[in-house]
Order: sequence, then C-alpha cells, then structure tokens
Amino acid sequence: MTKMAFIGLGTMGYPMAGHLANAGNQVTVYNRTTSKAEAWASEYPGTASASIQDAVKDAEAVMICAGRDADVESLMTREDGILSNIQPGTQIIDHTTTSALLAENMAAATSEAGSVFIDAPVSGGEQGAINGQLSVMVGCNEADFDTMKAFTAPYTRSIARMGDVGCGQKAKMVNQICIAGLVQGLSEGLNFAMNNGLDPHQVIDVIQNGAAGSWQMVNRHKTMVADEYDHGFAIDWMRKDLGICLDQANRSGVALPVTALVDQFYAETQQMGGGRWDTSALLKRLQRFNSDAK
Repeated sequence: MTKMAFIGLGTMGYPMAGHLANAGNQVTVYNRTTSKAEAWASEYPGTASASIQDAVKDAEAVMICAGRDADVESLMTREDGILSNIQPGTQIIDHTTTSALLAENMAAATSEAGSVFIDAPVSGGEQGAINGQLSVMVGCNEADFDTMKAFTAPYTRSIARMGDVGCGQKAKMVNQICIAGLVQGLSEGLNFAMNNGLDPHQVIDVIQNGAAGSWQMVNRHKTMVADEYDHGFAIDWMRKDLGICLDQANRSGVALPVTALVDQFYAETQQMGGGRWDTSALLKRLQRFNSDAK
C-alpha cells in the first residue's frame, strides 16, 4: 500500500484519485473547495484533508491536477504548500497541462527540497479519466520513470517518457496542435456536407475508416450534427492550452499558422458565449457565418 496525495479534484482529478484508491493505495485528497474532497471521500476508500500540509506530509507520491501555471506554482511554493511539507524523496507528479518553463522551474525548486518533480500531462478527456484509460506524456529523469509508471498505472492506458523535465508538456503541446487542426477540418467537412444535400452521418460512415478518419470524427460527429456541445473539453481550456503552444513556438522559432488561426476561431466562439462549449463547437461558428451570409 503506497501513501499518496492527490491535489485537485476537478473533472479529471476526481476519478483519477478514485482509481488510485480503488487499487489499494492509501490516498488522501485535497481540493480548494473542501466539500468536493469530502464528497470524494464518501465515494472512495480514502481520506479528505482540509490542508495541503496534512495531505502531503507522509506521502510517497503527490499527484497534482490543477488548472493553470499559476495554480501549480502556488500549490507548490506557498508557505503551506507542497514543497514546504513533503518528505525528502517524494515524487511530485504534475498532470496539469502547463508550460514547459513552469515544469523546469518547479523541477529545480523540488530538487532543492530533495525530492523529484515530474511533468506528466494526460490525454483522453473526462471519459478516459473515468475509465482509467488515459495516455500520459512524461518528462523526467530516466531513473525515476519506472516508479512513476507504477504509481500512475491505475488510470493509465499508455505512457511514455518523452525526455527530461519539460518534454512531457512539449509532447502535450503537439497533441493540442494536432487536435486543433483536426477539429477545424472536421467542422468544415460537416458544414460542407450539410449545405450540399448530403446526409452527414452517412458521409462519416463511409469515410471514418479511411485516410480522413480520426478519434474526433468517430466520437464527435453525431453530437456536432445534433448541435450538442455541453460535454467534453471546454473551449476556455483549449484556448489556455493553445496559448501555451503558441508561446513555446515563439520561443523556439517555430511557425504554427494553422494553430494560430484556429485559436482565433475559438476566440470568436467564446464571444458567441461558447467558452464552456466542447471544442467541437467550431462547427457552430461556421453555421453562424452561413446564416450571416444568407
């Protein structure tokens, strides 16, 4: 039985922490909203803590699943935070999607405390977290990977070390860059089909197993056609991620013209009131332009 702390019980973190507890680990959770931690403890065989200090003080592994760079930095470095209260040798595994620079800075601070920081952003969405089927992109020293892999096994489908600290976040940036282009292409294809006398469901049935096929096509086309966007990964969070991608691209001298364009499209969708809509709502933006053109 491994003593673990899980910090952040949002859409992803809540079921991820549950998988750790159900696997027989001794899990203590902390969430800024205490009632969320208490609800988790009533559902899973673990303990809710009212403070980070109590949650992490005896943990062998601390998992973080927060929102933004500033959230992670605060959880790590504030006086009552993680670094001031962990034991030497603790692995801190950050599942938040952040900048690579944040990961590198936190790794340096953690090393000074005699412990290990690992950036390990995930892909697979809410359903992947619920099913324990997440893909994890890891940035860490090679010597730390096997232990980290064992700690996270209860909610992992695939996992790979991408390189040293920061490389997990850079790999997640590749994931988000690819998704942005895919969703825009799918939205344009469906919009074209629906305005040219085609049954979009029939079209997707024909093409989804060919060269154009993708996870987005298979799993999102039905809800897109039905104008249902109250699920999945919110546009607000996607824009946060794309901003990280574009910042890293600027630092490394890499052009991301399609990503930058899709980021603008998401900004327009936010202005339509769609900040909490699923990222596939790019189709709704196109349909608005169809109506305006008429």
